[in-house]
This record gives sequence, C-alpha cells and structure tokens, in this order.
Amino acid sequence: MTKQSNSLSQGTTPPIFPVKTKIQVTVIFFVVIGVYLFSMFWTQQQMVGGFGNAIGNMVVVIEKFFPPNLSILPAIWDPMAQTIQMAIIATTVAAVLTVPLALLSAQNITTFKPLYYFTRTLLNILRTIPDLVLAVVFVGLFGIGLFPGIIALIIFSLGILAKLISETIEAVDMNPLEAMRASGGNILQVIFYGLVPQVLPQFTSFVLYVFEINIRASVVLGLVGAGGIGLVLDQQLGFYNYPNAMAIIVLIFVVVLVIEYISNKLREALI
Repeated sequence: MTKQSNSLSQGTTPPIFPVKTKIQVTVIFFVVIGVYLFSMFWTQQQMVGGFGNAIGNMVVVIEKFFPPNLSILPAIWDPMAQTIQMAIIATTVAAVLTVPLALLSAQNITTFKPLYYFTRTLLNILRTIPDLVLAVVFVGLFGIGLFPGIIALIIFSLGILAKLISETIEAVDMNPLEAMRASGGNILQVIFYGLVPQVLPQFTSFVLYVFEINIRASVVLGLVGAGGIGLVLDQQLGFYNYPNAMAIIVLIFVVVLVIEYISNKLREALI
C-alpha cells in the first residue's frame, strides 16, 4: 500500500504542494525581492535630484502650463484631424498586409519550415525597431510631413498585428480545417471557410486595439517631424508657449478618450 493510501486511510489529507516545491517558490520569491531592492537602490544612486525636488518642480511646471489657452483650439483642429487620418491609413494598410504575413508565420498553416522561419524572423526584426527610430529614418528620407509618419506607423503596426494574429491562428481548432482538406477543399477554401470564422473576432479586436495605439504613437511621431498635432505641439514647446501646449495636450486627451470609447463600442458590437 502506498503512502498516499495510508494517509487517506488514516484520515489525513496529503499536502497540496511538496516540500521541494515550497522551497523552490520561497527561494524564487526572495531572489525576485532582492532584484527589486537592488534595482531601486541602484536607480536612486543614478538619479540626480531624486524625489526631493519633485514637488517643487511640479509646482513650477503647473504654473507654466496652467491655465491652458483654449482660444487656439479652432486653429489646431486641422493638425488633429491629420493625426487621426495618419492612424486610420496606417492601421488599414497594416491590417491588409498582416493577413498574408500572419498566415505565413503560423506554424500550423505554413508547413514549409524555411518560409515559416523567414517570416518569423522578419516580424521579429520589425518589432525590435522603435517607432520613433522609424519616423526619424523616414523623415530623413522623405522630409517633414505626414508621409514618413504613415510609413513608420504601417511598419510599427505590422510587427504587432502579425504577431498577435499568427498566435491566434496557431491556437484555432484544426479539426474543421483537416475535414475540409480531406473532403477535397483547396488551400483558399480551407482558409476562407475553416480559418476565417474562427479568427475574425480576434482579428477585429486586435485591429481596433492597434488603431488606438496608432493614435497615441502618431502624436509622438509628430515630435520628430512626422506631421500632425505632434509637430504643432513640438513647435509650441520650442517657443515656450506652455499655455498653448497645454491646450493641445487637453485636446489630445479628449480625442483619445472619445476614440477609445467608440472603439470599445465597435468591439462590443462586432465580437
């Protein structure tokens, strides 16, 4: 009779976690705590002013930026609209280009391993390049304006979308796809009738999510000359027009909240 049966016969419950597992978890816990404490100590040593001057600096910043000059709002609607258009165009183009890339980077769809690893490597490279670096490169190539910002956002969105969609494809139920293949369906029929219905809700949700990210990213890209409201914000900060800059920040905040609300409602209606 085993130890477990003896413990059950005696009315005692065996431990949920073995002693070895408890020791490992305890060691890992204290190691993580030690890493956090060391990081906090090292970061504090590297900080010039620390937190001591934070409150005083915050008061100075508030005095400079408040109250915002809301009278300039009618003049900055066009740059704000350009920022939204940048995000819409970049997200739409990236969503179209994502479809073949996601299929090629899904292991259960692309059985030709060299093509699968090549596509995976390409997507990994795209994700490792920050969007600001892409914007700086394309601004240097094409000049200041919306076009370099759109190209940078397309590449930035491709890296995110293709990764998320490919992982979603790899998690689908393969039984319907195998049944269609066995019944004589070609690759396009298998993808359209067997794969798309399973992936479409997640695809829609991810596209809307990336659109929200692109709204924020397009503002930041404008700071390096990629057009839109970010370029105007950078100009106002450069001229030390802090009340005007605060009005632009307020407008960006309100627009982002409205777009997130609309995006959430669309996601709820489509999924």
